[in-house]
Amino acid sequence: MNTLTPFDRRRRQLLQGGTGGLLSWCLPQSVLADSADELHTLVAKQARKLAGEQQVKLRMLIPAGSGENLIPVIAAFRKASGIEVEIIESPVDDINTQLTLDSMSGDGTYDLALPATFGLPDLASSGAILPLDDFAARYEPADFRKDVLFSTGDSFDGELYGFQADGDAYLMFYHKGLLNDPDEQKRYEDQFGEALAIPDTWETLDQQMAWFHRPDKGLYGGVLFRNPGYLAWEWWVRFHAKGYWPLSATLEPQIDCDAGVEALEAMIRATSHQVPESRSLGLVDNWKRFSRGDVYCNIGWGGSQKYFNSSKSAMQGRLEYGPTPGGLVDDELLLTPYFNWGWNYVVTANSQQAELAYLFALYASSPHMSTLAVRQVGGFFDPIRPTHYDDEEIQKAYSKPFLDVHRQSLESAIPDLYLANQGQYYQTLGNWLDRAMAGQVEPAEALANVSQHWQLINRQSDMELQRERWLELREKYPENVRRRLRDLS
Repeated sequence: MNTLTPFDRRRRQLLQGGTGGLLSWCLPQSVLADSADELHTLVAKQARKLAGEQQVKLRMLIPAGSGENLIPVIAAFRKASGIEVEIIESPVDDINTQLTLDSMSGDGTYDLALPATFGLPDLASSGAILPLDDFAARYEPADFRKDVLFSTGDSFDGELYGFQADGDAYLMFYHKGLLNDPDEQKRYEDQFGEALAIPDTWETLDQQMAWFHRPDKGLYGGVLFRNPGYLAWEWWVRFHAKGYWPLSATLEPQIDCDAGVEALEAMIRATSHQVPESRSLGLVDNWKRFSRGDVYCNIGWGGSQKYFNSSKSAMQGRLEYGPTPGGLVDDELLLTPYFNWGWNYVVTANSQQAELAYLFALYASSPHMSTLAVRQVGGFFDPIRPTHYDDEEIQKAYSKPFLDVHRQSLESAIPDLYLANQGQYYQTLGNWLDRAMAGQVEPAEALANVSQHWQLINRQSDMELQRERWLELREKYPENVRRRLRDLS
């Protein structure tokens, strides 16, 4: 009788398939324990030893905008190890696709990459990236990953695939001048019978955006993302905050319930209180638009705050921060902060220098070097380790009030849908949400179509394995959220 679990079978397949060559040496734990050198120094020395007399150049695919984070790290690695690292930039929204296509072509253009964390399940399933367990067992200190504040996306099917480089919890930004204006506060309280304050629920946020939306006076309620590629993130938080799992324990879609429809209807209503161009704004254009100073609130990440806190922005020093709003479930507030992006160091399956590529990723992810990377004001990387929050330069780049909210959200964030075919699930969801937002279909019809498509995606998968993955992922939700989310049946 075969007693192997789906995860055991997947692991055996990966190990039988190999990892591009056996390790030729290792970094003994005794060396780490006895040495006064920091981890990054030891790793660079070992990389130099492994490279020997070879002139090695690693090629790394990165999202455009992250180069500033990496340049000082690459320079330090080159000086310490003698190994060159060439970076090749890809548009932010295209990097996962480009990495997949390169793998399918067999070209082996890249040795390592920084794809979006939500794409790791598909990259791993397609064989585009290498599992790193054997490397990690030889080179990583036992406690190396223990204090990373969000590492759920680093693993898939029981295998380790990446190093989280960027702490991307979804957060809210509020115009301090409007929020704290005594006249606004009085009139708001007179009308609604409650104080004007950072909202706890989506219902209150929507009410506040409607309150401040005065286009005839050049003032707008929000600039929340309404372009098709980003729509699903907001709906995902709104839906979870109503207290339901998006998929049942048996993988049945349950998003087309009353709660899902209500969440979408609320988003549609809230759209009328956004800046007129919200539907066409991408990442950086969203930042630029909010930075004019005529919008009450925005949604985003640490990278957003780096921009808002810079001299480029009229909002510098004029913001207050909060987690994404929650919902009332059984008369108790449920907050579901969400880790919906992030960049993750991975080693490509076609690399001829996989060992050295891994070592660079370990070097860059060390406490010292990751702090150096996050410090860079122009880059996307955000804090992910406790040490980052204590660094004075990082505090200056973000501001202490922002970092307090960021850390709280990161430590209590729900994970993205880290399943195989994640891209298909989300693309389908985003497309139908967009049609509903445009008035082409009713919200209930849109979500019914998503549910049907998700069932087809499920059937095209190894259902037994996919159910195992989903049950594992549910266990990785924060305990206080997990115990309050329900299945419909």
